[in-house]
Amino acid sequence: MNSTISELLIQPQWRIIDQSSLGPQFNPLQSFAMDDTLCTVVGKRQSLPTIRSWVHHQTIVLGIQDARLPHLEQGVSFLHEQGFRAIVRNSGGLAVVLDEGVLNLSLIFPDTEKGIDIDRGYDAMWILIKELFKSYHVEIEAKEIVGSYCPGSYDLSINNKKFAGISQRRVRGGVAVQIYLCVSGSGSKRAQLIKDFYALALQGEQTKFSYPTIVPETMASLTELLGEEITVSSVMLSLYQTLQSLGSSLKPISLNDQESQLFDQNLQRMYDRNEKALGDFFK
Repeated sequence: MNSTISELLIQPQWRIIDQSSLGPQFNPLQSFAMDDTLCTVVGKRQSLPTIRSWVHHQTIVLGIQDARLPHLEQGVSFLHEQGFRAIVRNSGGLAVVLDEGVLNLSLIFPDTEKGIDIDRGYDAMWILIKELFKSYHVEIEAKEIVGSYCPGSYDLSINNKKFAGISQRRVRGGVAVQIYLCVSGSGSKRAQLIKDFYALALQGEQTKFSYPTIVPETMASLTELLGEEITVSSVMLSLYQTLQSLGSSLKPISLNDQESQLFDQNLQRMYDRNEKALGDFFK
């Protein structure tokens, strides 16, 4: 086993919440409400550390800055015409594409007394992804890929083509490290969609915030990069095998009544946020 495995990944037990096969009716607002709920209960030590997996169909998740684009309505109208819904998440970052070929994972830990360093959280996810795909003998780098959508210092790439992005959210003593993995499909087509969105939502106007200039060729899926058909289900199987190889037992545990009440409150906050940000374009 890799000697540099993060101790954050070595948990005696992981709570598993697998929402990767709920289909197109699974509302993406529920995902962000779910992670905030889990952050709260994990942070209070009322739940085991948790791994949640999730897939949303035909969804563009906008960041807070995207909601301030000068011609947001035209950009969102374009996305609707392309068959995508748009939502605004409750955390940082910029627009990303979710569809049936994109797997999202959340690692949710309790914070420590001294606080989990932000880079430690990012590194834990990076190390996990490297473990999942180590049999392919490729180098997975963590660095900003200029020209990608939602660029950041923990973009994951193979041969300088980005296939994943990592973010973090901290709520009441809980830390959620979240990643989107472009498993299959065309990374450049997804990037072109976001490029076209920004072109319509900006229309060349100068803004205080600097939005990315997207070069579609900088992005690819794991299927494209590894030259083999990778699926969400095959990645999930590898995830469970990897966690068990680290000595963890995996416990599928759904929300209890108290957690469900908290989830309903968090979901209402997400609805309120999106109605305020998107107005008539929120659906």
